[in-house]
Amino acid sequence: MDDWTDHRAGDDDPLDGAIAGLTGPVRVNTGRVLPYAPPPSTRTAPLPGMPSPAPPGRTGGAGTRDQPERGSRMPRARRSGRRRAVRATVVLLCGLLAACAGTYMWADTRLDQEVDLGALTDRAAPGKGTNYLVVGSDSREGLSEQDRKDLNTGSAEGRRTDSMILLHTGASGTTMMSLPRDSWVTLPPYVDPGTGRSYRAAPNKLNAAFSLGGPELLVRTVERNTGLHVDHYAEIGFAGFVGVVDAVGGVDMCLDRPIKDKSSGANLPRGCQTLDGSEALAFVRQRKQEAQGDLGRTQNQQKFLTALAAKATTTGTLLDPAKSVPAVTAGLDTLVVDRATDLPRLMSLFQAMRGVAGGGGRQLNVPVADPNVTTSKGTAVQWDTVRARKLFGELKQDLPVSAPRQK
Repeated sequence: MDDWTDHRAGDDDPLDGAIAGLTGPVRVNTGRVLPYAPPPSTRTAPLPGMPSPAPPGRTGGAGTRDQPERGSRMPRARRSGRRRAVRATVVLLCGLLAACAGTYMWADTRLDQEVDLGALTDRAAPGKGTNYLVVGSDSREGLSEQDRKDLNTGSAEGRRTDSMILLHTGASGTTMMSLPRDSWVTLPPYVDPGTGRSYRAAPNKLNAAFSLGGPELLVRTVERNTGLHVDHYAEIGFAGFVGVVDAVGGVDMCLDRPIKDKSSGANLPRGCQTLDGSEALAFVRQRKQEAQGDLGRTQNQQKFLTALAAKATTTGTLLDPAKSVPAVTAGLDTLVVDRATDLPRLMSLFQAMRGVAGGGGRQLNVPVADPNVTTSKGTAVQWDTVRARKLFGELKQDLPVSAPRQK
């Protein structure tokens, strides 16, 4: 008989235990018992009729790396979940970055940089730190007839200054100094841009500089009377102001008394409240109920502008296209800046204002000797020459200001 014979699994044979589970005839050597080495484990399905030692797709016993114990999560499932979360986060961030980049490029092309400060003559020498002249004009551009009626702005054409703030930033912090529009100052020599006629230096109200020679003459007048070099100029009209406030969802203000003013249309109760665009405009324009008149109005303007800057630069506003895009659009509609002021510089301006709102700066008025001095141009605000010069000198040298804080 040949050494190899037919042998059926399950017969009494030393190899039975080693080959248990195999079906069908197998060839064995009856002369020698050879150790059985099972083939390498594969992840293929068993042949028909063969028992499956482990669930499909798994090898090893319970509790091993390949087959965790019951009730435990599969590592692969966790990894898959993490990958999906990471991918979703990356896609979201890419979308936000693309949207921000697109908005930035669009806004940059809309920025009206019409004021050329580099072309001005007889300017104050540069000091330390950076000075911004922030102007709120009463331009009605962008307002319909109904808007003018609703906002109590009147129908006057052209642009006049309604507020002026000199904002200084530097190593000693940020200082917001209001310049009352009725300040009695000396206008430098200028040429009327409409007629070409030349005028000599003469005393007048500060807002007359803007009316007679636009932003350029206003900058020169501020520099002549303060000795401070204006590095950047930013101006916004009524329509832009209202639009920005509405776009960010209003601005929270707390009033210590009710305000009702027929001229500006203000009708605000005492206490904390959220002002919409029209209410905010009425609030910053009214002065007849202020004990200090125009000086009291400038304090309200500073208080509101810092609150608006804080609201406009919050993460919730900047990352919400429903707020940020309308706010930028509304602001750009009536915003006028100098040629050296770009969007990053504007953001620096808003961040500086926001810092003041958070207690990181000073808010004050230019020192005043007489708020109701009689002049050839009517009642005006006369500065306190000694205290004002000291303050201007501190700002020019970027020193901590010694002027008292505004209440």
